[in-house]
Amino acid sequence: MKPNVMKMRQMWVWMLLMALSFLNDRSHCCLDEERISLLEIKAWFNHARAAGSYDQLQGWDKEHFNCCNWNRVVCDNTTNRVIELYLSEVNYDYLNAVEVDLDLNASLFLPFKELEILDLSVNQLVGGLKNQGFQVLASELRNLKELYLSYNKFNDSILSSLSGFSTLKSLDLSYNKFTESTGFNGFQVLASRLRNLKELYLSDNNFNDSVFSFLSGFSSLKSLDLSGNRFTGSTGLNGLKNLETLYLNLNDFKESVLIESLGALPSLKTLHATDSNFKHVGKGLCNSSSLEKVFLNYSSLPTTFLRNIGHLSTLKVLSLTDVDFNSTLPAQGWCELKNLEQLSLSRNNLKGVLSPCLGNLSFLQVLDVSDNQLEGNIASSHLTHLTQLKYLLVSNNYFQVPISFGSFMNLSNLKLFECDNNELIAALSFQPSAPKFQLRVFSASNCTPKPLEAGFPNFLYSQHDLMFVDLSHNKFVGEPFPSWLFENNRKLNRLYLRDTSFIGPLQLPQHPTPNLQTVDMSGNNIHGQVPRNICSIFPRLKNFMMANNSLTGCIPLCFGNMSSLEYLDLSNNHMSCELFEHNLPTIGSSLWFLKLSNNSFNGRLPPSVFNMTGLYYLLLDGNKFVGEVLCTFSLESSLVWLDISNNLLSGMLPRGIGNSSIFLQGIDLSRNHFEGTIPIEYFNYSELEFLDLSENNLSGSLPLGFYTPYLRYVHLYGNRLSGPLPYAFYNLSSLVTLDLGDNNLTGPIPIWIDSLSELSIFVLKSNQFNRKLPHQLCLLRKLSILDLSENNFSGLLPSCLSKLNFTASDEKTSVERGMTSGDFGNLEELFAFIGFYLYDKIVLPEINTKITVELTEKKNFYTYEGGILRYMSALDLSCNRFTGEIPIEWGNLSGIYSLNLSHNNLTGLIPSSFFNLKQIESLDLSHNNLNGRIPAQLVELTFLAVFNVSYNNLSGRTPEMKNQFGTFDESSYKGNSFLCGPPLQNSCDKTESPSARVPNDFNGDGGFIDMYSFYASFGVCYIIVVLTIAAVLCINPHWRRRWFYFIEECIDTCYCFIAINFRKLSRFRR
Repeated sequence: MKPNVMKMRQMWVWMLLMALSFLNDRSHCCLDEERISLLEIKAWFNHARAAGSYDQLQGWDKEHFNCCNWNRVVCDNTTNRVIELYLSEVNYDYLNAVEVDLDLNASLFLPFKELEILDLSVNQLVGGLKNQGFQVLASELRNLKELYLSYNKFNDSILSSLSGFSTLKSLDLSYNKFTESTGFNGFQVLASRLRNLKELYLSDNNFNDSVFSFLSGFSSLKSLDLSGNRFTGSTGLNGLKNLETLYLNLNDFKESVLIESLGALPSLKTLHATDSNFKHVGKGLCNSSSLEKVFLNYSSLPTTFLRNIGHLSTLKVLSLTDVDFNSTLPAQGWCELKNLEQLSLSRNNLKGVLSPCLGNLSFLQVLDVSDNQLEGNIASSHLTHLTQLKYLLVSNNYFQVPISFGSFMNLSNLKLFECDNNELIAALSFQPSAPKFQLRVFSASNCTPKPLEAGFPNFLYSQHDLMFVDLSHNKFVGEPFPSWLFENNRKLNRLYLRDTSFIGPLQLPQHPTPNLQTVDMSGNNIHGQVPRNICSIFPRLKNFMMANNSLTGCIPLCFGNMSSLEYLDLSNNHMSCELFEHNLPTIGSSLWFLKLSNNSFNGRLPPSVFNMTGLYYLLLDGNKFVGEVLCTFSLESSLVWLDISNNLLSGMLPRGIGNSSIFLQGIDLSRNHFEGTIPIEYFNYSELEFLDLSENNLSGSLPLGFYTPYLRYVHLYGNRLSGPLPYAFYNLSSLVTLDLGDNNLTGPIPIWIDSLSELSIFVLKSNQFNRKLPHQLCLLRKLSILDLSENNFSGLLPSCLSKLNFTASDEKTSVERGMTSGDFGNLEELFAFIGFYLYDKIVLPEINTKITVELTEKKNFYTYEGGILRYMSALDLSCNRFTGEIPIEWGNLSGIYSLNLSHNNLTGLIPSSFFNLKQIESLDLSHNNLNGRIPAQLVELTFLAVFNVSYNNLSGRTPEMKNQFGTFDESSYKGNSFLCGPPLQNSCDKTESPSARVPNDFNGDGGFIDMYSFYASFGVCYIIVVLTIAAVLCINPHWRRRWFYFIEECIDTCYCFIAINFRKLSRFRR
C-alpha cells in the first residue's frame, strides 16, 4: 500500500506544480482585451496594405497567447498592460514604393489605458474616421507621454485635435502636409493645453516665418526641431524661456532677425544649424549668456563669422566642418573663446599657418583642422601650449611634422594624433625620447614623398596603450619589421603598415596579443613563411592582408579552424603548395573574402571552397590549379565574385555556378583550358555584371533566350564559338564592353545593335562577320573603341560614324567593387574614450579586374588595360572588303587616338579633313587603292606616333619632315611608285624633270595615270592583236589546220572531264 500512496502523492504534487505554473504563465500574459485589440490593429493595417507587400506584423498571431512577447509591443513588468506600441512603417512597402492612404481608427487603441509611447510614423495616415480621430484617443489615453506621427499626410486640422493629450512630453509631427490654411492657430491651442511638452519636432513641413509667433506659448519646451522648412530669418523666436536645444538645419536665412533673437533665449545651450545658408549673422547671437554648443557644419557663413564670434564666452563646442571659408585664419575673434573645449575647422580650404592666438585656448581638448591647405612646421606652432589637448587631427594639409614628435612631449593628456598626408621630417635638434603622453590612436600614413633618412618614429618605443596604428605608404627604406609594436602594446587592435618598405621575416611576439583584429602589411618585402602559431598569438584575428610581399610556403593549417577570420589576402607572393580542405576555413566560418591570386598554389581545387555559405569573394586566379572543377556549388552559396582565371583547369565549364548564389555579380574563368559549350545559366542570371570566359577552347553557338538585365561586361574572345549574334543580346541595355574577338562567329551585325545604348567597347575582330555595316552602329553614342578587323565586311564606309564622340569613361577601365565592409572591430572597446565621431577605415574587396583591349598598329599588337582605357578611343576596320572613298566627315572624329583602315579596297583621296584629328596617335591606311597626294596639313598632327600609307597608288611629294613626320622612315610610304621625297630614295627633281613631267592637266588629284587613256589604248591594242592573228591564219593553211586541231582537242578533253565527273556526282547523290 505504501508505494501506491507515495505514487499518488507524487502525482498530486506534480499536478499542483503544473497548475501553479499554468497560473503563473497566465498571470504574466497580456490582457485578453488588449490582445484582441492588437489583432484588430493588424487586420486594420492588412486591409490597407498593398497586395504582395511584406507583412510587418507577421509575428502577431492569435495562436501566441502572450502578446507581451510580440515584436513592437512592450508591456509593464508588473501589470502586464501594454505601455509601448511601435507601429512605424507598417503601412509602407519599401520594396515596391507603394503608398496606400489610411484613415486613423481610434477605437482600436482605446483598450490600451496605460499606453505611454505610441509610434505611428511612416504609415501614410491622412486623418481619422468620423468620430474616430485623435480627440477620441486623447479622452482615453491619459498616460500617453510620447506620440510619433512623422512621415504621414496630416494637415493643419490635426493640431487642435491633439490638444487633449495633456500628459504628452514628446510630439513628432515631422514630414507631414501642413498648409497654413488655419494660420497656425492650432499651435496656440496646443501650447495652451500641452503644459508638460518637452520635445516638439516640426521639421520638413514647409513652414514659413509666421509660425514663430504661434510657438511662443510652448514655455515648457526644452527641445525644438524646425529643420528643413522655408524660413528666411525675418521673424524672431521669443517666449521659449526653457528651450535648451534648437534645430534649424537645412534652411535659407536671408535675414538675421531670427539668429539675433536666439541670444535672448535664456536657457539655450545647443544650436544645430547645419546645411543652412546665412547671409547675415548679427551680433545678437554672440550676446547669448548660455550657449555652449554650436554646430554649423556644411553651412554657408559670412567670412567675418570667426572674427565676430569671440563674445560667446560660454561656448564649449564649435563645429564648422566643410563651411569653406577659403581664407586664412584670423588672429582675433575665435581665439577669445577661453572656455572652448572642442573645435572643428576641417574641410574649409583654410590657408597659411596656424594662428599664434590658438595657444590662448587653454581648455581645448579636441582640435580638428584636417583637410585644409595649412602649412608650416607644426612644431613651431602654439599647439604645444594646449596642455589639455586629447585629440589632435591635422591630416591632409601641408604641415611639416618632426618624426620625433618632441614638441608634443609635454602634452600628457594626448590620446589621439592623426597627421596623414603631411610630411614627416627629421627633428632639427635633440628631443627627449620618452614623452609624457600615452597614445591610443596614431595615424601618419602617406607622409614621406621620398625615403626618410630619420628612420622609424622612435617615440613609439615608449608607447604601451596603442590600439590603432597606421603608418601605411611611407618609405622607411631598409627598416626591419617592427615586431616590438606587438610586444609593447598588448591592447593593439588594428595595425596598418602597407607599402612601408619593411624587410625581413614576419616575426610574432612571444606572448599573445588578444585584441588584435586587423593586420595589413601588404606591399612590403617581408619574406619567409607565415608562422604556424599565428592563430594562437592573434586569437581574434579578423582581417589579415599580406599581399605583394615575398612570402613562401603554404597557408598555416590553423586558419582552417579560425572562426574569427573574415578577410584573407595573400595574393602576389611566392607561396606554393597543394591546397587541401583543412588549409582553409570550413563551412560556417566567418570568412567573406579570400584572395590567393598570383602565387604558385597547385593541385586540384578543394571542393569545400565553393561551399562556404558566408564567402562573398573567391579569387584564386594566377596559380597552377589543374583538373576539372567539380559540380559542387552549394545552393546556399553567397558568392558575389568568382575568379579562377589564368590556371590550368580543364574539362567542361562548371555547372551550378549560376544557380548557386542570388548575389553573384562577377564570373572570371578566362585563360584556362575549358571546352564544350557555354551553359545558358551563365547568361541567365539576374544580378550578373561581369562575365569573362575568354582564352579557352569553348565551341558551339552563343546561348539563346537569356535575360541578364545588369550584365555590363562580356569577354568571350579567343575561343572557337560559331554562329550569329543571338537576339537575346538585344536586352542587354547596360552593356559597356562586348568582346567577341578571335572566334568563328558569322553573319551580319544585327540592326538592333543600337539597343546597347551604354556600349563603350565593341570588339568583333578575327571572325567571319560579313555584309555592310548597319547605320544603327552610328547610334551608339558612347562607343569609344570599335574593332571590326579581320572579317568579311563589305560596302562603303558609313559616314555617320563621324558622330561618335569618343568620350572618356571610367566604366570601361575597371569593374566597380560590389560590396564593402567597415573595419570597425569592437568600437565600444576601441573608441570608448572618444567623445566625437571618428572615421573608420573601410576594408575594400580588392578584385583588381581591369578591362583589357588588344589593338593592331602597323602589324604589331598593343594591349591597353586599366586606367589608360579611360581616354583610349580607336576605330579598326582593317583586313575587310570595304570599298569606295574614305568619308570626308571622318575628319570630325577629333577625339580619336587610333584609326586603322588598312588591307581593304578603298579608293579615292586621303581626306584633307584628317588634319582635324588633333589627338590621333596612330593612322594606318596601308594596302588600299588610295591615290592622289598626301595632304600636307597632316604634319600638324603633333601626337602622331604611327603613320602608314604604304602600298597604295599615292603620288607627289611626301609630307615635310617636321614634327612627328620627322620620325617616320621609308616603311611608312613604300609601295607607292609615284611618291617622292624624303625619307624615300626617289628624288622629286628627277621624277618631275621636264622630259618626263606629266602636264598639269593630268597631274592633279587624279594622279600620274589617266585611267580613261589607259583603257582606250588597251582596247585598241587588243583589237590589233586579234586582227593580226586572224590575218595570219587566213594566209597560212598549215597554221590554220594546226589551230583547228588544237581547238577540237580542247573540246574533247573538256567533254570527257565533264562526263566522268558527272557520273561520280550522280552516284554520290544516290
